Amino acid sequence: MSRNLILTIVAHQGYIRHEDEKEYALQNDILFGAISQTYLPLLNLFHKFEDEGLDFHLAMVFSPSLCSLLDDELIKEQYVHWLEKRIALGEKEIIRLQKDEKLLKNASECLEKAKKDLSDFTRVYSQNLLKEFSYFASKGNLELLATCGTYAFLPHYGDMTEILNAQVEIGLYSHRHYFGTNPDGFFLPFMGYTPGIENVLRSYGFRYTIVDNRSMLFSDTVPEYGIFYPVRCDLDSENALSRMSLALFAQDCDTPEDILGKDDDESGFISNPVYRNQEKDIAFDLPMENLVEAKFIEPGSARIPSYFRYWAKDDDGEAIYDSSLAKEQTLKDAKAFVEAKDAKLSEAEAVMGEKSPSLLCVFDARILGQRWAEGVDWLENVIREAFKSEVSLSVPSPLLGNLFTLQKIKPYSGAAQGNSYGEDLLDSTNGWMIRYTRKMSERMIDLSDRFPNETGLKVRLLDLGAKELMLAQSGEWAMMIHDGVFPEYAEKRFKEAIKAFMIAFDALGSNTVSTEWLTRLESQHTIFPWMNFRMFSPKK
Repeated sequence: MSRNLILTIVAHQGYIRHEDEKEYALQNDILFGAISQTYLPLLNLFHKFEDEGLDFHLAMVFSPSLCSLLDDELIKEQYVHWLEKRIALGEKEIIRLQKDEKLLKNASECLEKAKKDLSDFTRVYSQNLLKEFSYFASKGNLELLATCGTYAFLPHYGDMTEILNAQVEIGLYSHRHYFGTNPDGFFLPFMGYTPGIENVLRSYGFRYTIVDNRSMLFSDTVPEYGIFYPVRCDLDSENALSRMSLALFAQDCDTPEDILGKDDDESGFISNPVYRNQEKDIAFDLPMENLVEAKFIEPGSARIPSYFRYWAKDDDGEAIYDSSLAKEQTLKDAKAFVEAKDAKLSEAEAVMGEKSPSLLCVFDARILGQRWAEGVDWLENVIREAFKSEVSLSVPSPLLGNLFTLQKIKPYSGAAQGNSYGEDLLDSTNGWMIRYTRKMSERMIDLSDRFPNETGLKVRLLDLGAKELMLAQSGEWAMMIHDGVFPEYAEKRFKEAIKAFMIAFDALGSNTVSTEWLTRLESQHTIFPWMNFRMFSPKK
Protein backbone atom coordinates (compact mmCIF):
# COMPACT_ATOMS: atom_id res chain seq x y z
CA MET A 1 0.00 0.00 0.00
CA SER A 2 1.06 3.58 -0.53
CA ARG A 3 -0.18 7.05 0.32
CA ASN A 4 -0.56 8.89 -2.96
CA LEU A 5 -0.35 12.65 -3.33
CA ILE A 6 -1.48 14.01 -6.70
CA LEU A 7 -0.34 17.57 -7.39
CA THR A 8 -2.33 19.10 -10.27
CA ILE A 9 -1.44 22.46 -11.83
CA VAL A 10 -4.11 24.20 -13.93
CA ALA A 11 -2.68 26.67 -16.47
CA HIS A 12 -5.23 28.85 -18.23
CA GLN A 13 -5.14 32.15 -20.07
CA GLY A 14 -8.00 33.97 -21.74
CA TYR A 15 -7.46 34.64 -25.44
CA ILE A 16 -5.85 38.09 -25.28
CA ARG A 17 -3.96 38.79 -28.48
CA HIS A 18 -3.31 42.22 -29.99
CA GLU A 19 -0.90 43.48 -32.59
CA ASP A 20 -0.85 46.92 -30.93
CA GLU A 21 1.63 46.49 -28.06
CA LYS A 22 1.17 50.06 -26.79
CA GLU A 23 -2.60 50.31 -26.50
CA TYR A 24 -2.98 46.89 -24.91
CA ALA A 25 0.24 46.78 -22.86
CA LEU A 26 -1.59 46.09 -19.59
CA GLN A 27 -3.68 43.27 -21.05
CA ASN A 28 -0.70 41.68 -22.81
CA ASP A 29 1.18 41.81 -19.52
CA ILE A 30 -1.11 39.10 -18.08
CA LEU A 31 0.44 36.45 -20.33
CA PHE A 32 3.97 37.81 -20.43
CA GLY A 33 4.10 38.00 -16.65
CA ALA A 34 2.88 34.39 -16.50
CA ILE A 35 5.63 33.22 -18.87
CA SER A 36 8.36 34.89 -16.80
CA GLN A 37 6.99 34.07 -13.36
CA THR A 38 5.44 30.64 -13.88
CA TYR A 39 6.11 28.74 -17.11
CA LEU A 40 9.83 29.39 -17.52
CA PRO A 41 10.53 28.74 -13.79
CA LEU A 42 8.54 25.50 -13.97
CA LEU A 43 10.51 24.27 -16.97
CA ASN A 44 13.78 25.22 -15.29
CA LEU A 45 12.69 23.28 -12.22
CA PHE A 46 11.77 20.22 -14.29
CA HIS A 47 15.16 20.26 -16.02
CA LYS A 48 16.86 20.66 -12.66
CA PHE A 49 15.11 17.54 -11.40
CA GLU A 50 16.04 15.72 -14.61
CA ASP A 51 19.72 16.61 -14.16
CA GLU A 52 19.57 15.28 -10.59
CA GLY A 53 17.83 12.08 -11.69
CA LEU A 54 14.80 12.87 -9.51
CA ASP A 55 11.77 11.07 -10.98
CA PHE A 56 8.97 13.53 -10.10
CA HIS A 57 5.31 13.17 -11.06
CA LEU A 58 2.79 15.96 -11.57
CA ALA A 59 -0.50 16.43 -13.42
CA MET A 60 -0.97 19.56 -15.54
CA VAL A 61 -3.74 21.20 -17.52
CA PHE A 62 -3.05 23.60 -20.41
CA SER A 63 -6.12 25.35 -21.77
CA PRO A 64 -6.35 25.52 -25.60
CA SER A 65 -6.39 29.33 -25.54
CA LEU A 66 -3.13 29.37 -23.56
CA CYS A 67 -1.58 26.84 -25.95
CA SER A 68 -2.62 28.95 -28.93
CA LEU A 69 -0.96 32.03 -27.44
CA LEU A 70 2.25 30.24 -26.44
CA ASP A 71 2.50 28.87 -29.99
CA ASP A 72 1.82 32.24 -31.66
CA GLU A 73 4.77 33.88 -33.45
CA LEU A 74 3.39 37.37 -32.82
CA ILE A 75 3.14 36.68 -29.08
CA LYS A 76 6.68 35.30 -29.00
CA GLU A 77 8.03 38.40 -30.70
CA GLN A 78 6.11 40.68 -28.35
CA TYR A 79 7.36 38.78 -25.31
CA VAL A 80 10.97 39.28 -26.38
CA HIS A 81 10.29 43.04 -26.73
CA TRP A 82 8.61 42.99 -23.32
CA LEU A 83 11.73 41.48 -21.74
CA GLU A 84 14.10 43.84 -23.54
CA LYS A 85 12.24 46.85 -22.12
CA ARG A 86 12.57 45.50 -18.61
CA ILE A 87 16.25 44.78 -19.07
CA ALA A 88 16.83 48.37 -20.23
CA LEU A 89 14.92 49.66 -17.20
CA GLY A 90 16.89 47.36 -14.90
CA GLU A 91 20.20 48.69 -16.15
CA LYS A 92 19.02 52.22 -15.34
CA GLU A 93 18.03 51.00 -11.88
CA ILE A 94 21.52 49.63 -11.21
CA ILE A 95 22.91 53.10 -11.83
CA ARG A 96 20.21 54.83 -9.75
CA LEU A 97 20.67 52.57 -6.72
CA GLN A 98 24.48 52.51 -6.52
CA LYS A 99 24.42 54.07 -3.04
CA ASP A 100 21.71 51.81 -1.60
CA GLU A 101 23.26 48.40 -1.03
CA LYS A 102 20.08 46.50 -0.11
CA LEU A 103 17.92 47.88 -2.90
CA LEU A 104 20.80 47.46 -5.33
CA LYS A 105 20.97 43.76 -4.46
CA ASN A 106 17.27 43.33 -5.22
CA ALA A 107 17.50 45.35 -8.43
CA SER A 108 20.41 43.19 -9.55
CA GLU A 109 18.43 40.02 -8.85
CA CYS A 110 15.46 41.31 -10.82
CA LEU A 111 17.70 42.33 -13.71
CA GLU A 112 19.45 38.97 -13.78
CA LYS A 113 16.07 37.26 -13.74
CA ALA A 114 14.93 39.25 -16.80
CA LYS A 115 18.18 38.48 -18.64
CA LYS A 116 17.91 34.79 -17.78
CA ASP A 117 14.29 34.72 -18.97
CA LEU A 118 15.38 36.17 -22.31
CA SER A 119 18.20 33.65 -22.64
CA ASP A 120 16.03 30.70 -21.58
CA PHE A 121 13.18 31.66 -23.88
CA THR A 122 15.23 32.37 -26.99
CA ARG A 123 18.28 30.11 -26.67
CA VAL A 124 17.54 27.29 -24.24
CA TYR A 125 13.92 26.59 -25.23
CA SER A 126 13.96 28.08 -28.75
CA GLN A 127 10.71 29.97 -28.00
CA ASN A 128 8.81 26.66 -27.90
CA LEU A 129 7.61 26.13 -24.33
CA LEU A 130 4.87 23.66 -25.26
CA LYS A 131 7.47 21.33 -26.79
CA GLU A 132 9.35 21.32 -23.49
CA PHE A 133 6.28 20.48 -21.43
CA SER A 134 5.40 17.78 -23.97
CA TYR A 135 8.92 16.35 -23.52
CA PHE A 136 8.37 15.83 -19.80
CA ALA A 137 4.98 14.30 -20.53
CA SER A 138 6.63 11.80 -22.89
CA LYS A 139 9.07 10.89 -20.10
CA GLY A 140 6.19 10.17 -17.72
CA ASN A 141 6.94 13.04 -15.35
CA LEU A 142 3.83 14.95 -16.37
CA GLU A 143 0.33 13.70 -17.03
CA LEU A 144 -1.43 16.24 -19.24
CA LEU A 145 -5.20 16.60 -19.04
CA ALA A 146 -7.35 18.15 -21.76
CA THR A 147 -9.95 20.80 -21.03
CA CYS A 148 -12.67 22.77 -22.84
CA GLY A 149 -11.93 24.71 -26.01
CA THR A 150 -12.33 28.12 -24.38
CA TYR A 151 -12.65 27.24 -20.68
CA ALA A 152 -16.44 27.59 -20.68
CA PHE A 153 -18.43 26.95 -17.50
CA LEU A 154 -20.31 23.85 -18.70
CA PRO A 155 -23.25 23.95 -16.21
CA HIS A 156 -24.47 27.05 -18.08
CA TYR A 157 -25.00 24.82 -21.14
CA GLY A 158 -26.00 21.59 -19.43
CA ASP A 159 -29.21 21.37 -21.47
CA MET A 160 -27.37 21.91 -24.76
CA THR A 161 -25.63 18.64 -25.57
CA GLU A 162 -24.28 20.03 -28.84
CA ILE A 163 -22.44 22.81 -26.96
CA LEU A 164 -21.00 20.34 -24.47
CA ASN A 165 -19.88 18.13 -27.36
CA ALA A 166 -18.28 21.05 -29.21
CA GLN A 167 -16.37 22.39 -26.19
CA VAL A 168 -15.06 18.92 -25.34
CA GLU A 169 -14.28 17.98 -28.94
CA ILE A 170 -12.41 21.21 -29.65
CA GLY A 171 -10.50 20.79 -26.39
CA LEU A 172 -9.54 17.24 -27.34
CA TYR A 173 -8.53 18.24 -30.86
CA SER A 174 -6.43 21.07 -29.46
CA HIS A 175 -4.66 18.70 -27.06
CA ARG A 176 -3.82 16.34 -29.91
CA HIS A 177 -2.67 19.27 -32.05
CA TYR A 178 -0.25 20.70 -29.47
CA PHE A 179 0.85 17.58 -27.57
CA GLY A 180 0.26 14.75 -30.03
CA THR A 181 -1.41 12.42 -27.52
CA ASN A 182 -4.84 11.21 -26.50
CA PRO A 183 -5.26 12.21 -22.84
CA ASP A 184 -6.88 9.96 -20.25
CA GLY A 185 -8.21 12.85 -18.19
CA PHE A 186 -10.40 15.87 -18.83
CA PHE A 187 -10.42 18.89 -16.54
CA LEU A 188 -13.80 20.58 -16.18
CA PRO A 189 -13.26 24.37 -16.16
CA PHE A 190 -13.79 25.70 -12.64
CA MET A 191 -14.54 22.04 -11.83
CA GLY A 192 -18.10 22.79 -12.87
CA TYR A 193 -20.02 19.51 -12.97
CA THR A 194 -23.50 19.14 -14.40
CA PRO A 195 -25.41 15.83 -14.81
CA GLY A 196 -24.89 14.36 -18.28
CA ILE A 197 -21.38 15.67 -18.88
CA GLU A 198 -20.07 12.23 -17.94
CA ASN A 199 -21.76 10.73 -21.00
CA VAL A 200 -20.14 13.34 -23.24
CA LEU A 201 -16.67 12.85 -21.75
CA ARG A 202 -16.83 9.08 -21.98
CA SER A 203 -18.03 9.23 -25.59
CA TYR A 204 -14.78 11.01 -26.47
CA GLY A 205 -12.67 8.37 -24.75
CA PHE A 206 -11.81 10.10 -21.49
CA ARG A 207 -11.37 7.82 -18.50
CA TYR A 208 -11.56 10.31 -15.64
CA THR A 209 -12.25 13.88 -14.57
CA ILE A 210 -11.83 15.94 -11.39
CA VAL A 211 -14.72 17.41 -9.42
CA ASP A 212 -15.05 19.57 -6.34
CA ASN A 213 -15.16 17.50 -3.17
CA ARG A 214 -18.77 18.53 -2.53
CA SER A 215 -19.91 17.13 -5.87
CA MET A 216 -18.70 13.75 -4.68
CA LEU A 217 -19.61 13.92 -0.99
CA PHE A 218 -23.13 15.28 -1.60
CA SER A 219 -24.05 12.52 -4.06
CA ASP A 220 -27.07 10.30 -3.36
CA THR A 221 -24.74 7.40 -2.66
CA VAL A 222 -22.16 8.26 -0.02
CA PRO A 223 -18.65 7.42 -1.32
CA GLU A 224 -17.31 4.63 0.86
CA TYR A 225 -13.81 6.12 1.01
CA GLY A 226 -14.73 9.79 0.78
CA ILE A 227 -12.40 11.87 -1.37
CA PHE A 228 -9.47 9.48 -0.82
CA TYR A 229 -10.34 7.02 -3.55
CA PRO A 230 -11.74 7.44 -7.07
CA VAL A 231 -15.31 6.50 -7.85
CA ARG A 232 -17.17 6.20 -11.14
CA CYS A 233 -20.26 7.83 -12.56
CA ASP A 234 -23.43 5.83 -12.79
CA LEU A 235 -24.02 6.43 -16.50
CA ASP A 236 -27.49 6.60 -18.00
CA SER A 237 -28.62 2.97 -18.32
CA GLU A 238 -30.56 3.80 -21.50
CA ASN A 239 -27.45 5.19 -23.13
CA ALA A 240 -25.23 3.03 -25.29
CA LEU A 241 -22.36 4.14 -23.09
CA SER A 242 -23.77 2.22 -20.13
CA ARG A 243 -21.14 -0.44 -20.83
CA MET A 244 -18.48 2.20 -20.19
CA SER A 245 -17.62 4.23 -17.14
CA LEU A 246 -16.06 7.56 -16.19
CA ALA A 247 -13.95 7.79 -13.04
CA LEU A 248 -14.02 10.79 -10.72
CA PHE A 249 -11.35 12.20 -8.46
CA ALA A 250 -12.28 14.87 -5.90
CA GLN A 251 -9.99 17.75 -5.05
CA ASP A 252 -8.68 18.31 -1.54
CA CYS A 253 -10.71 21.25 -0.24
CA ASP A 254 -8.00 22.34 2.21
CA THR A 255 -5.27 23.01 -0.37
CA PRO A 256 -6.49 26.45 -1.54
CA GLU A 257 -6.86 27.55 2.10
CA ASP A 258 -3.38 26.24 2.96
CA ILE A 259 -1.90 28.57 0.37
CA LEU A 260 -4.28 31.53 0.19
CA GLY A 261 -5.92 31.41 3.59
CA LYS A 262 -9.64 31.23 4.27
CA ASP A 263 -11.55 34.07 2.62
CA ASP A 264 -8.24 35.92 2.17
CA ASP A 265 -7.76 36.15 5.95
CA GLU A 266 -3.96 36.12 5.48
CA SER A 267 -3.57 32.78 7.25
CA GLY A 268 -2.16 31.03 4.17
CA PHE A 269 1.47 30.47 3.22
CA ILE A 270 1.29 33.21 0.60
CA SER A 271 0.75 35.92 3.24
CA ASN A 272 3.98 35.43 5.17
CA PRO A 273 5.61 38.89 5.62
CA VAL A 274 9.02 37.68 4.39
CA TYR A 275 7.69 36.97 0.90
CA ARG A 276 7.98 39.46 -1.94
CA ASN A 277 5.26 42.09 -2.16
CA GLN A 278 3.81 41.60 -5.63
CA GLU A 279 1.69 44.73 -5.32
CA LYS A 280 4.58 47.19 -4.86
CA ASP A 281 6.32 47.72 -8.20
CA ILE A 282 8.80 50.49 -9.01
CA ALA A 283 6.93 51.29 -12.22
CA PHE A 284 4.15 52.75 -10.06
CA ASP A 285 6.50 54.54 -7.65
CA LEU A 286 9.20 56.11 -9.80
CA PRO A 287 8.71 59.54 -11.40
CA MET A 288 7.30 59.23 -14.89
CA GLU A 289 10.40 60.83 -16.40
CA ASN A 290 12.56 57.95 -15.12
CA LEU A 291 10.39 55.43 -16.96
CA VAL A 292 10.31 57.52 -20.13
CA GLU A 293 14.07 58.07 -20.06
CA ALA A 294 14.62 54.30 -19.81
CA LYS A 295 12.26 53.92 -22.81
CA PHE A 296 10.11 51.65 -20.66
CA ILE A 297 6.98 53.59 -21.55
CA GLU A 298 6.24 56.53 -23.82
CA PRO A 299 5.17 59.99 -22.60
CA GLY A 300 1.47 60.03 -21.76
CA SER A 301 1.17 56.23 -21.63
CA ALA A 302 -0.36 54.37 -18.70
CA ARG A 303 2.03 52.86 -16.18
CA ILE A 304 2.56 49.12 -16.54
CA PRO A 305 4.25 46.60 -14.20
CA SER A 306 8.03 46.33 -14.45
CA TYR A 307 8.47 43.28 -12.16
CA PHE A 308 11.23 45.14 -10.33
CA ARG A 309 9.88 44.64 -6.83
CA TYR A 310 12.18 45.30 -3.90
CA TRP A 311 9.92 45.08 -0.86
CA ALA A 312 8.50 42.37 1.40
CA LYS A 313 4.92 41.90 2.60
CA ASP A 314 5.33 43.54 5.99
CA ASP A 315 2.46 45.56 7.43
CA ASP A 316 3.83 49.01 6.60
CA GLY A 317 5.11 47.97 3.15
CA GLU A 318 8.57 49.41 3.75
CA ALA A 319 10.59 46.30 4.69
CA ILE A 320 13.17 45.46 2.04
CA TYR A 321 12.80 42.00 0.56
CA ASP A 322 15.42 39.39 1.41
CA SER A 323 15.42 36.50 -1.08
CA SER A 324 17.43 34.22 1.23
CA LEU A 325 14.89 34.59 4.04
CA ALA A 326 12.07 33.95 1.58
CA LYS A 327 13.73 30.75 0.33
CA GLU A 328 14.12 29.52 3.90
CA GLN A 329 10.44 30.18 4.51
CA THR A 330 9.39 28.22 1.41
CA LEU A 331 11.12 25.18 2.89
CA LYS A 332 9.25 25.57 6.19
CA ASP A 333 5.94 26.00 4.38
CA ALA A 334 6.62 23.02 2.12
CA LYS A 335 7.37 20.81 5.13
CA ALA A 336 4.16 21.97 6.81
CA PHE A 337 2.16 21.24 3.64
CA VAL A 338 3.57 17.74 3.13
CA GLU A 339 3.22 16.86 6.82
CA ALA A 340 -0.43 17.97 6.81
CA LYS A 341 -1.25 15.94 3.69
CA ASP A 342 0.67 12.92 5.02
CA ALA A 343 -1.27 13.09 8.29
CA LYS A 344 -4.54 13.31 6.36
CA LEU A 345 -3.61 10.31 4.23
CA SER A 346 -2.51 8.36 7.31
CA GLU A 347 -5.91 8.84 8.94
CA ALA A 348 -7.62 7.68 5.75
CA GLU A 349 -5.27 4.69 5.45
CA ALA A 350 -6.24 3.52 8.92
CA VAL A 351 -9.86 2.97 7.88
CA MET A 352 -9.46 1.93 4.23
CA GLY A 353 -8.19 -1.60 4.73
CA GLU A 354 -6.27 -2.81 1.67
CA LYS A 355 -7.07 0.28 -0.40
CA SER A 356 -4.30 2.82 -0.92
CA PRO A 357 -5.55 6.35 -0.15
CA SER A 358 -4.91 9.20 -2.58
CA LEU A 359 -5.28 12.94 -2.17
CA LEU A 360 -5.56 15.23 -5.18
CA CYS A 361 -4.47 18.86 -4.72
CA VAL A 362 -5.35 21.38 -7.43
CA PHE A 363 -3.32 24.59 -7.88
CA ASP A 364 -4.11 27.51 -10.15
CA ALA A 365 -0.86 28.11 -12.04
CA ARG A 366 -1.15 31.82 -11.20
CA ILE A 367 -0.33 30.98 -7.58
CA LEU A 368 3.03 29.59 -8.65
CA GLY A 369 4.98 32.76 -9.35
CA GLN A 370 2.39 35.38 -10.21
CA ARG A 371 0.37 35.78 -7.04
CA TRP A 372 3.11 34.18 -4.96
CA ALA A 373 6.58 35.17 -6.16
CA GLU A 374 8.18 32.20 -4.40
CA GLY A 375 5.50 29.71 -5.47
CA VAL A 376 7.76 27.64 -7.74
CA ASP A 377 10.46 27.50 -5.04
CA TRP A 378 7.79 26.24 -2.65
CA LEU A 379 6.68 23.61 -5.17
CA GLU A 380 10.27 22.42 -5.55
CA ASN A 381 10.52 21.96 -1.79
CA VAL A 382 7.15 20.20 -1.66
CA ILE A 383 8.37 17.66 -4.21
CA ARG A 384 11.67 17.16 -2.39
CA GLU A 385 9.94 16.80 0.99
CA ALA A 386 7.50 14.28 -0.48
CA PHE A 387 10.45 12.09 -1.48
CA LYS A 388 11.72 12.22 2.10
CA SER A 389 8.32 11.25 3.53
CA GLU A 390 6.15 8.16 3.17
CA VAL A 391 4.02 9.97 0.60
CA SER A 392 4.27 8.89 -3.04
CA LEU A 393 3.87 11.55 -5.72
CA SER A 394 1.55 10.16 -8.37
CA VAL A 395 -0.68 11.11 -11.28
CA PRO A 396 -4.31 10.00 -11.66
CA SER A 397 -4.20 7.36 -14.42
CA PRO A 398 -2.14 4.66 -12.64
CA LEU A 399 -4.50 4.82 -9.66
CA LEU A 400 -7.62 3.93 -11.64
CA GLY A 401 -7.03 0.22 -12.21
CA ASN A 402 -10.16 -1.50 -13.46
CA LEU A 403 -12.82 1.21 -13.68
CA PHE A 404 -15.61 -1.30 -13.18
CA THR A 405 -14.37 -2.19 -9.70
CA LEU A 406 -14.91 1.40 -8.53
CA GLN A 407 -17.98 2.38 -6.54
CA LYS A 408 -20.79 3.90 -8.63
CA ILE A 409 -22.29 7.26 -7.65
CA LYS A 410 -24.36 10.05 -9.18
CA PRO A 411 -22.37 13.24 -8.49
CA TYR A 412 -24.03 16.36 -7.16
CA SER A 413 -24.07 19.48 -9.35
CA GLY A 414 -21.40 21.91 -8.21
CA ALA A 415 -18.15 23.71 -8.87
CA ALA A 416 -14.95 24.81 -7.17
CA GLN A 417 -15.94 28.41 -7.76
CA GLY A 418 -17.96 30.83 -5.68
CA ASN A 419 -19.70 29.00 -2.84
CA SER A 420 -19.41 25.71 -4.76
CA TYR A 421 -21.94 26.57 -7.49
CA GLY A 422 -20.04 29.05 -9.65
CA GLU A 423 -22.11 31.98 -8.42
CA ASP A 424 -19.47 34.55 -9.33
CA LEU A 425 -19.73 33.47 -12.98
CA LEU A 426 -23.39 34.47 -13.07
CA ASP A 427 -24.20 37.31 -10.69
CA SER A 428 -25.34 40.92 -10.83
CA THR A 429 -22.07 42.03 -12.45
CA ASN A 430 -22.01 39.60 -15.37
CA GLY A 431 -25.39 37.89 -15.50
CA TRP A 432 -26.35 39.86 -18.61
CA MET A 433 -23.84 37.87 -20.69
CA ILE A 434 -25.48 34.45 -20.55
CA ARG A 435 -28.55 35.36 -22.61
CA TYR A 436 -26.31 36.33 -25.52
CA THR A 437 -24.17 33.21 -25.46
CA ARG A 438 -27.16 30.91 -25.17
CA LYS A 439 -28.94 32.60 -28.08
CA MET A 440 -25.73 32.40 -30.12
CA SER A 441 -25.47 28.72 -29.18
CA GLU A 442 -28.99 28.01 -30.40
CA ARG A 443 -28.27 29.75 -33.69
CA MET A 444 -24.94 27.99 -34.18
CA ILE A 445 -26.54 24.58 -33.64
CA ASP A 446 -29.25 25.51 -36.17
CA LEU A 447 -26.71 26.80 -38.72
CA SER A 448 -24.54 23.69 -38.48
CA ASP A 449 -27.61 21.55 -39.16
CA ARG A 450 -28.86 23.72 -42.04
CA PHE A 451 -25.55 24.04 -43.90
CA PRO A 452 -23.84 20.67 -43.49
CA ASN A 453 -22.42 20.49 -47.00
CA GLU A 454 -21.48 24.09 -47.72
CA THR A 455 -18.13 24.99 -49.28
CA GLY A 456 -16.10 28.09 -50.05
CA LEU A 457 -16.95 31.46 -48.51
CA LYS A 458 -19.93 30.18 -46.54
CA VAL A 459 -17.73 27.63 -44.77
CA ARG A 460 -15.35 30.42 -43.77
CA LEU A 461 -18.30 32.39 -42.39
CA LEU A 462 -19.61 29.39 -40.47
CA ASP A 463 -16.19 28.56 -39.06
CA LEU A 464 -15.70 32.18 -38.01
CA GLY A 465 -19.13 32.20 -36.34
CA ALA A 466 -18.23 29.03 -34.45
CA LYS A 467 -14.92 30.55 -33.34
CA GLU A 468 -16.56 33.77 -32.13
CA LEU A 469 -19.15 31.76 -30.20
CA MET A 470 -16.36 29.80 -28.52
CA LEU A 471 -14.57 33.03 -27.56
CA ALA A 472 -17.78 34.52 -26.15
CA GLN A 473 -18.37 31.39 -24.06
CA SER A 474 -15.00 31.71 -22.30
CA GLY A 475 -15.50 31.94 -18.56
CA GLU A 476 -12.54 34.31 -18.42
CA TRP A 477 -14.59 37.37 -19.41
CA ALA A 478 -17.21 36.81 -16.70
CA MET A 479 -14.46 36.31 -14.10
CA MET A 480 -12.61 39.48 -15.14
CA ILE A 481 -15.82 41.50 -14.84
CA HIS A 482 -16.69 39.95 -11.47
CA ASP A 483 -13.18 40.39 -10.05
CA GLY A 484 -12.75 43.91 -11.42
CA VAL A 485 -9.67 42.92 -13.46
CA PHE A 486 -9.90 45.03 -16.64
CA PRO A 487 -13.73 44.74 -16.60
CA GLU A 488 -14.15 47.30 -19.40
CA TYR A 489 -11.76 45.35 -21.58
CA ALA A 490 -13.52 42.03 -20.86
CA GLU A 491 -16.91 43.55 -21.69
CA LYS A 492 -15.48 45.02 -24.90
CA ARG A 493 -14.00 41.70 -26.01
CA PHE A 494 -17.22 39.86 -25.23
CA LYS A 495 -19.33 42.34 -27.18
CA GLU A 496 -16.92 42.19 -30.12
CA ALA A 497 -17.42 38.42 -30.29
CA ILE A 498 -21.21 38.86 -30.17
CA LYS A 499 -21.11 41.48 -32.93
CA ALA A 500 -18.86 39.37 -35.16
CA PHE A 501 -21.14 36.37 -34.76
CA MET A 502 -24.23 38.42 -35.63
CA ILE A 503 -22.56 39.85 -38.75
CA ALA A 504 -21.66 36.33 -39.87
CA PHE A 505 -25.18 35.12 -39.07
CA ASP A 506 -26.84 37.94 -41.03
CA ALA A 507 -24.44 37.47 -43.95
CA LEU A 508 -25.44 33.81 -44.22
CA GLY A 509 -29.09 34.83 -44.25
CA SER A 510 -28.67 37.55 -46.88
CA ASN A 511 -26.06 35.59 -48.86
CA THR A 512 -23.72 38.59 -48.89
CA VAL A 513 -20.45 39.13 -47.06
CA SER A 514 -17.55 41.54 -46.97
CA THR A 515 -14.52 39.41 -47.74
CA GLU A 516 -12.29 42.23 -46.44
CA TRP A 517 -14.05 42.14 -43.05
CA LEU A 518 -13.91 38.34 -42.96
CA THR A 519 -10.22 38.19 -43.80
CA ARG A 520 -9.33 40.88 -41.26
CA LEU A 521 -11.13 39.09 -38.41
CA GLU A 522 -9.62 35.74 -39.35
CA SER A 523 -6.15 37.30 -39.12
CA GLN A 524 -6.91 38.88 -35.73
CA HIS A 525 -8.23 35.69 -34.13
CA THR A 526 -5.82 32.98 -35.17
CA ILE A 527 -6.99 30.59 -32.46
CA PHE A 528 -8.30 27.25 -33.73
CA PRO A 529 -7.14 27.50 -37.36
CA TRP A 530 -8.57 24.02 -37.82
CA MET A 531 -12.05 25.05 -36.60
CA ASN A 532 -14.88 23.05 -38.20
CA PHE A 533 -18.37 24.42 -37.58
CA ARG A 534 -19.78 20.90 -37.97
CA MET A 535 -18.57 20.16 -34.43
CA PHE A 536 -21.76 21.94 -33.33
CA SER A 537 -23.98 19.67 -35.40
CA PRO A 538 -26.51 17.52 -33.53
CA LYS A 539 -25.14 13.99 -33.35
CA LYS A 540 -27.32 11.69 -35.44
